[in-house]
Amino acid sequence: MLFFLAAFFAEVIGTVAGFGSSTIFLPLALFFLDFKTALIIVAFFHIFGNLGRITFFRHGLDKKLIILFGVPSVILTIIGALLVNYVPQELLKLVLGVFLLVFSIASLARPGFSFKPSMKNAVTGGALSGFLAGLIGTGGALRGAFLTSFGLKKEIYIATAAAIALAVDATRIPIYFGSGFLEQKYYYYIPVLFAIAIIGSFTGKKLVDKIPQEKFRKFVLVAIALVSLKFIYDGMQFLL
Repeated sequence: MLFFLAAFFAEVIGTVAGFGSSTIFLPLALFFLDFKTALIIVAFFHIFGNLGRITFFRHGLDKKLIILFGVPSVILTIIGALLVNYVPQELLKLVLGVFLLVFSIASLARPGFSFKPSMKNAVTGGALSGFLAGLIGTGGALRGAFLTSFGLKKEIYIATAAAIALAVDATRIPIYFGSGFLEQKYYYYIPVLFAIAIIGSFTGKKLVDKIPQEKFRKFVLVAIALVSLKFIYDGMQFLL
């Protein structure tokens, strides 16, 4: 029950905060599941949530950016997902922890930071975020840093980011599944998470215009930074 509640709040917060549910839900899922199981469970949940966001914000798709980001994202996602089997889980936790800590501190220190809006940066951002999504399960934060540089309206940003993430998830899930990351005892989680993701996306849409975006985002970033410290600690224990 706590796991499913965490999934719901992650979807609501991810929709409102603007950087995806996996950034929030994956660290929480790791308190309940091993890394590989969490990776595929969160991927399923993420794809359901993005279906909801595309449905609720469907009039805001930027097709050019979807192609520029999406193609390199899908290609590098395949490489990242295939590498999961060859890297120790605790080391992946360390990588995830460092990534989340750097992301949260950088976002708090320079909330207005963005990359130059160019075709080169769009392709680079798509490639890097796709690789991270395949390897450690969350690349939305980096994708967001590149996407925000294009000055998209809130609704267009949410829908476009969701469409790109949908392509990434549809690419990595079959690889994770084929690698045996999802045991049969977790199969019933999938339809439950589908319902939670749709309800969470809908709830998040209702809250987008009612909650002060910047204050809420800062609160979430601080929470992510604190959670990341645990994964860094676990990873360092493994290395030592």
